[in-house]
Amino acid sequence: MAEPFPETFSGLVTSAAWRADVEKWVHDRVGDHGHRVTGPLDQRRVCAWSTQIVVPTDAGRLWFKALCPSMAFEPALQDLLATVVPHEVDRPYAIDPRRGWMMTVDRGQTLSESHEPTLDDWCAVVETTADLQRAIAPHRDDVLATGVQDCSPATVPDRFDDLVECFSGLPPEHPSYLDADLRATLLAVRPKLVDVCAQIAASPMPNTVQHGDLHPGNVFVVDGALRVFDFGDTQWAPAVEVLSVPFGILTEEGRWPWRPVIDAFAEQWRDVVDVRALNAMWGAVAFTRPVNRSLTWWNALAGATEEEWAEWGIAPLHHLRRVLEA
Repeated sequence: MAEPFPETFSGLVTSAAWRADVEKWVHDRVGDHGHRVTGPLDQRRVCAWSTQIVVPTDAGRLWFKALCPSMAFEPALQDLLATVVPHEVDRPYAIDPRRGWMMTVDRGQTLSESHEPTLDDWCAVVETTADLQRAIAPHRDDVLATGVQDCSPATVPDRFDDLVECFSGLPPEHPSYLDADLRATLLAVRPKLVDVCAQIAASPMPNTVQHGDLHPGNVFVVDGALRVFDFGDTQWAPAVEVLSVPFGILTEEGRWPWRPVIDAFAEQWRDVVDVRALNAMWGAVAFTRPVNRSLTWWNALAGATEEEWAEWGIAPLHHLRRVLEA
């Protein structure tokens, strides 16, 4: 798990010194492309884990993104994905992997901004992502070298133990404090978690890039095809875990049925596992995904302000306790 950040991330990215460094880097990288910045940089969003800045240029609008330390792998990962799956992922305009910075070309509206996503849209999103997952699965070492965390099944029981111990040791007033009763309830589930991890590890479905926040708002339509972006929540994990966010959104909204979406995903894997086996995997990752998602949130908040902890601080425990719902 990430160590606490020595200063708040949102404080860093709103400081004058940091802004000066960004301004220089942006102007230099735009110049490398033979273009120039044509107006002031507009910092549109600041949160505990990232910030986005609009960059106007004589070649069109660009987006600058900086990420917190636990997500700083995103620029290098997107660059790798664009090499392996260029039709599913845009290559960044410029990256600084050491600082977790990148610029990307403005692609206009996302799929969800352009219209209310249909059932066909949801199916297309998971189909495209499955294709991406299959293509990148043989590149484990390259993916992990970018800084993506290995959250494969064998790593989950120890991660579960670490999170339980960490949250148990928090002050009682902390939003993710784990009290003795809930701790005991969680630990009682651990043997099942271990069994399920062994079951997942024995499946022919691979571990691969698991986007972590897959929905139509993180997809563009380019020349009639879908391109996925926003890989800051990515983990190296069972492929089926990528369905967790689509499932959560669709079942909460109740607008579209779930079965056609998981069937569309299963169709992309039909030569690897049959539908029954994939559905068994889907049931199994209900144990692993909460643990892995809890880690994402805990690490993302390592540099949060008091106000950000107050807003988001329940998330790490909220996701961990969802193991009990599995």
